[in-house]
Amino acid sequence: MLIHPWDAPHDDAEWQSWLAAHDFGQLAVNGRPGEPPYVQPLHFTYDAEHGEVVTHLARPNPLWHALEANPDVLLSVVDDYVYVPGPWQASPDGPSEHGTPTSLYAAVQLRCRARLVDDPAGKASLLNRQVGHFQPEGGSARVAVGAEPYGRMLSGIRGLRLEVVTVRAKFKYASHRPEEVQDRIAAGLADRSGPRDAAAREHLLRRRGT
Repeated sequence: MLIHPWDAPHDDAEWQSWLAAHDFGQLAVNGRPGEPPYVQPLHFTYDAEHGEVVTHLARPNPLWHALEANPDVLLSVVDDYVYVPGPWQASPDGPSEHGTPTSLYAAVQLRCRARLVDDPAGKASLLNRQVGHFQPEGGSARVAVGAEPYGRMLSGIRGLRLEVVTVRAKFKYASHRPEEVQDRIAAGLADRSGPRDAAAREHLLRRRGT
């Protein structure tokens, strides 16, 4: 992922705050020699304090043998993406039809080292952490080994703890464009009001002057 200086996060807090609210991504796992890599969409919980991601998958998932062979993985999260028509990006002193279309988006890539969790108590703890993140209002029974309703289901999953090794983050929101062009893009996003336009506009305005 190419990251220009103007697209880089201001600090770790910027990407960590964004990631806390974007907890669905794709886990890329290298296949064994001669096999293609695996890409698994999944929900996850990022723990900034401990520098790890926790998640789980069904035991029949075909990527387990690849993880056991090579635990180095990449978790990729992309959202708040929009298409920007060419005229919105046109130079202030040029014709609108000469503007270059582009994409705006936020992305975080976590390079991690995976540790598989098969101990029933460990899996129960991991699941309770995930439910606590996604369902803080409660309403579901806690997971406990040997207890209904979820204890009997523990054998059907394997847990994953991903130790974060390095992070690459990008917020591509026209920060290097002239203020007049940024204003035009922001106005276009507000008028279009399509999916993710409001979020992209908020990023653009927040990062002005980067």
